[in-house]
Formats: sequence, structure tokens, C-alpha cells
Amino acid sequence: MGIGLVDPILKPIAEQLHASPSQVSLLFTSYMAVIGVAMLITGAVSSRIGAKRTLLIGLAIIVVFSALAGLSNSIGMIVAFRAGWGLGNALFIATALATIVNSASGSVAQAIILYEAALGVGIAAGPLVGGELGTISWRGPFFGVAVLMTIALAATAFLLPATPPEVRRTSILEPLKALRHRSLATVAVTALLYNFGFFTLLAFTPFPLAMSARQIGLIFFGWGIGLAITSVFVAPRLQRRFGTLPVVMTALLLFGADLAVMGIFAHHKAVLAVGVVVAGLFLGVNNTLITEAVMGAAPVERGTASAAYSFVRFSGGAVAPWLAGKLGEEINVQLPFYVGAFAVVLAVGVLATGWKPLSHLRVPVNHSKGEAEALTVADA
Repeated sequence: MGIGLVDPILKPIAEQLHASPSQVSLLFTSYMAVIGVAMLITGAVSSRIGAKRTLLIGLAIIVVFSALAGLSNSIGMIVAFRAGWGLGNALFIATALATIVNSASGSVAQAIILYEAALGVGIAAGPLVGGELGTISWRGPFFGVAVLMTIALAATAFLLPATPPEVRRTSILEPLKALRHRSLATVAVTALLYNFGFFTLLAFTPFPLAMSARQIGLIFFGWGIGLAITSVFVAPRLQRRFGTLPVVMTALLLFGADLAVMGIFAHHKAVLAVGVVVAGLFLGVNNTLITEAVMGAAPVERGTASAAYSFVRFSGGAVAPWLAGKLGEEINVQLPFYVGAFAVVLAVGVLATGWKPLSHLRVPVNHSKGEAEALTVADA
């Protein structure tokens, strides 16, 4: 839920703190940049202190920095505290699924189904709750995240069994070394370019929509519902029938087309609103499958592959939200959508260069058990 709580209040923050769209978009830039760099150390931390302690530290950091963001009086302070928030988020998402699977009393498949269901509900409900809290004050969603993460912290502390450190300690250099594999680097760069479109939608669209926090929350609630449905139910079926790579490339092309239409009709709020909701359908498929592709893209451990991929995607794509805001305020509101659409189409071209190295992803296959971890990293 915490992922989407803040999105509906971007415009109210800009209005009440006298900030420009590009300045407000730095909330995403600082957050993503820190997550990207921090993903290099999460494996090393978790292997040394254990998964439970890593989760607790991550949640505690989020509680502190989200509350501090709510107490801030300037856009610069919020941006700085969002960076700290990103560190906590990186520690949490890196170990979430593995801990759930290891702690489940039933089968792994049942654990993942429950995990995906909770994730889908949370992604959809986050903007809705954020919109309602935002009608009270722009500070409300920040405090809402602090409350949610405090509940998660207590639940983890009291209900999760202790997890000892791993026998083999992970090096912070392993994710960087993993990027030597062309197949993994190809998927990572594809995701970096896709980020430009994704964060144009997420960080910039609320400004031309120019609606209340509640209205924007409802629109992104529709986006979250679409994303949840296609990621859990549609993506696996398409994968079984057509293979991972063809489905991802098609979803990216459709998302690029959606952004282009939003650019053409950027002055029509109804078109933008529909475009956001429709984008959720394509993003649900893409987020699940492209990041699952990472897990089998190179002969390295899944955690190492995920960290390498996240490092490239988040740290490299951190400029996307700021760039969208800057283009929108200095040139016109259409250009950010066109740039996002171009980047997404370019992502398809990059992915096509890996057609041979990623040949195993062109074959129809059953959905793997790595999908839930991949989806968490992607959406967060």
C-alpha cells in the first residue's frame, strides 16, 4: 500500500510548498537513486545479519523517514527524507519473498499465491487511501505510510521466526560482476528505458490532470486494479501460450502507444485518466514477466541477478521523473509523454538485440516461482 499512497498528493505538495513539477518529481528521483545504489549492498547485509533483521531495519528506516517527510516544511526536506526512505525500501524488498517462502507452513506455491494476492490488493488500495488522506492534508499520506510500516514492523518482530545469517556471505561486487553477462545486461537496460515511460506516467501525469487528491487517487486505484489483475492472472496465461520475450515486447509496444496517445491528447483530462488505467493493464504483464526474465537471464544466483538488474534500472532511471517534470514545465505538457513513449519503444529495440542470448525466454513455459519477488522489486 505504501507504494501508491504518495502519488495523489504530488500536485497539492507543489501548490502548498510553491514547488515546480520537476522539483516535486525529485521525490521519485532521490528515492530511486538510493534504492538503485543500495541494492548492491542488500545481499551483503542480509547474508551477514539474517533476513529478519534486514527486514526490521528496512521497515524501521521507512517509518522514521516517512514520518519526517510528513513533518517537513520544504520540498528540499521531503526530497532528502525520501532518499532515506529509499534505503529502507531497498533493504525490505530484497528479502521479502524469500523470507515468506521460507517461513510458510504450506507449499511454496500456496505461499506465492497469498503473497501475490496481498501485493495486488495493496498496490490497488494504496492510491485510494492516499487520495482520502490527501483530502485532509498533503502530510496525511506520509504519516499513513509511517503507520502502515509500524504495523508491519510489529508483525515482523513478533510473528516471524528468527533467521540466522547465511553460511556464504555475499560480496557487494557480485551484482556488478553479474552484469558482464550480456543477457542480464540487456534486460537491465531494457528496464531502465522502460522506467522513463513508467515514471512519466506515475510522477508527471498528476500535474496535467490537475484534479483533487481524491480524484487522482481514484484514477490510480483503477490503474492498480488493472496492474494487479494482469500481473497475477493474465501474464502467466500469455507466458504459457506465447513465451516470455514475445509477450514482454508486445506489452511494451502497447504501453508506448498508450503514452503517445496521452501525449496527443495531453490537454484532455478524460483521455489522460483513461490512459492511466489502460496503462495498468500493460504494466502488470510487463512488470511480472520482464523481471522474471532477469532471474533466468544469467547463470548467477537469483538474488544477485535481481540486485544487478535493480541497480541499473533504478539508479539509471532516477533521472526520468525529474526530466519529465522539467520538459513539462519548460516546453509543454505533451513532450514528457512523447519522450516516455520513445524510450519505451527504444526498450523494445534493446530487448530485440538479445533475441539469441535470451532464446530460452521465447519458448512458452509455465510461470516460475520467482515471479512474486520480481514483481515486488519492479513495482517498488
